[in-house]
Amino acid sequence: MLRNDRFLKALRRQPVDRTPVWLMRQAGRYLPEYRALREKAGSFLDLCQNPEWACEITLQPLERFDLDAAILFSDILTIPDAMGLGLHFIPGEGPNFHHPVRDRAAIDALGVPDPMAELKYVSDAVSLIRRELDGRVPLIGFAGSPWTLATYMVEGGPSKNYVHLKSLMYNDPAALERLLGKLAEAVTAYLNAQIAAGAQAVQIFDTWGGVLTPEQYRRFSLAYMRQIVADLNTGEGEVPVILFTKGGGMWLEAMAETGTSALGLDWTIEIGEARRRVGDRVAL
Repeated sequence: MLRNDRFLKALRRQPVDRTPVWLMRQAGRYLPEYRALREKAGSFLDLCQNPEWACEITLQPLERFDLDAAILFSDILTIPDAMGLGLHFIPGEGPNFHHPVRDRAAIDALGVPDPMAELKYVSDAVSLIRRELDGRVPLIGFAGSPWTLATYMVEGGPSKNYVHLKSLMYNDPAALERLLGKLAEAVTAYLNAQIAAGAQAVQIFDTWGGVLTPEQYRRFSLAYMRQIVADLNTGEGEVPVILFTKGGGMWLEAMAETGTSALGLDWTIEIGEARRRVGDRVAL
């Protein structure tokens, strides 16, 4: 039994005593206890892949602040890592892959990871966190959108202009759609595994959807997020789903029509304008 269900009520557009606001930033990074555990672990990936450490980091902010929810400590690139692309982190640069995926043959060779095998450490972390929370607040699970995962997988790391991915998009869109289809299948299974393990809300982070034109966004990003939302085991809305496209303010109406429970907003759009545009179809 949840002792604080304010966040879930807000996502379901039910009355709340005060409105919870989620500032989407990893809370742990400024905590000395996080930095100490990070140094002990040796690498960011080791932190993510150790359920006990992931649980400890998830709970650290709640020990200091009276928050309305906890979010799983993990990374959006766990799925491509499980696909065997050789994820590693370069200081000062961020995530990189030893084996970028840049043509049809490489895409065809990719398998869809089993969330209860290659990614079982994430489900184990979710289960452990739920047990340790003991009904204090709800737990949020998450995944990257297919388009956002593809940006890293094709580019091989962060990018400012997405030369490799946009070359693939223009020269062989069918190959890109095959990649996005595999990723949609993987994200769906991954989020369903998190829900089965105890996640009480889930968010899809479409971090780089905003680099697309409107037509490209609908075809290469939104279509796959809509597919994921439709295939999630949310128990008739019992587990709310949040979509967040960074730079996606121009597409709020289309995002609201996916069947999602809520939309995340970025700094480019005022909350009042967003509410006027989507009405009461979704929470914000």
